[in-house]
Amino acid sequence: MNFEDIGYELSLIYNLSVNHPLQSFEWGEFRKKTGVKVIRRGVIEKNLPAGRQGKILNPYQITIHQTPGFPYFIGYFPKGELPSEELLNELKEIGNKQRLSFIQLEPNVPKFQISNFKFQIDRLRRSFHPLFTRYTFILDLTKTEEELLKNMHQKTRYNIRLSEKKGVKVEIDNSDKAFGEYLKLTKETTERQKFYAHGENYHRLMWSTLKGQWPEASGQKLDTNKLQAHLLTARYKNKILVTYILFTFKVTLYYPYGASSDEHREVMPSHLTMWKAIKFGKNLGLKKFDMWGAANVPDPKPNNEYFGFHRFKEGFGATLTEFIGSYDLVINSLNYRLLTVADKLRWAYLRMKK
Repeated sequence: MNFEDIGYELSLIYNLSVNHPLQSFEWGEFRKKTGVKVIRRGVIEKNLPAGRQGKILNPYQITIHQTPGFPYFIGYFPKGELPSEELLNELKEIGNKQRLSFIQLEPNVPKFQISNFKFQIDRLRRSFHPLFTRYTFILDLTKTEEELLKNMHQKTRYNIRLSEKKGVKVEIDNSDKAFGEYLKLTKETTERQKFYAHGENYHRLMWSTLKGQWPEASGQKLDTNKLQAHLLTARYKNKILVTYILFTFKVTLYYPYGASSDEHREVMPSHLTMWKAIKFGKNLGLKKFDMWGAANVPDPKPNNEYFGFHRFKEGFGATLTEFIGSYDLVINSLNYRLLTVADKLRWAYLRMKK
């Protein structure tokens, strides 16, 4: 197979050939703006019969990251297809050219869809530091609103109705002012809940690159073959309490980022915001809502750090979906062993410090 670089002139056909926002052409352009090197390649179908639309075979988009204090790099291939033999050979070649220690692959492949992953497993190792959780919640948006409400946990339905009764207003607001509130709430949320999030510059570049034109404002149909970001806000007494960044891509709605205020939690704004996100996806004719993650085990205990947001998403009746997991394609065996040890020491230190 002859792999070639994919440029802007092939962005449409490239997006038709991939199935996740992190593999979209637009996401790659955003990551370039953050200073990260992006490699986007595939096998372009040529000499096709008249009337047949071509596509890109074995498409992939990887980002290249510097290893601090080390003259080698790491490749990251998130949410791509199940790697074929040809694709793994191509990645190995790219890895050698780019001086990579390894490439981490996190395929966008639910576990139930495959029965044999033996060839790939023989050449890959389980990642020592997965980035995506193995599980996520996926909601079927083809169901009616009545069916969706019926499938929710009773307390979730109650909280949605309570929020509506209290006067919480939720709407798509892609204005710069609303985005400024999103940044403030993101900072507040990370400090309150003590978790890591990307910095302000990252979010600003993401928004400026992916910001979508809400159809009601433009009078045009939303182009779901292009990755677009939308901002959903929940207001109460003229104050924004909750903000969600939603992605639309292909037939799926995604919820990658969210932030909230600690004020007026008694009016349950997050529950109504999620319900409005579901209705937003339905109104666009999308088929699925990927809630972008869950706890690292199917039934987390209350002491699990992801317990709260796992239970929150579960309450909306979504299906817990397990993916095949994270794997490393080792390019330099010695470097890989050193990085594995360094990662263990780093996390041991952080746990001790905590």
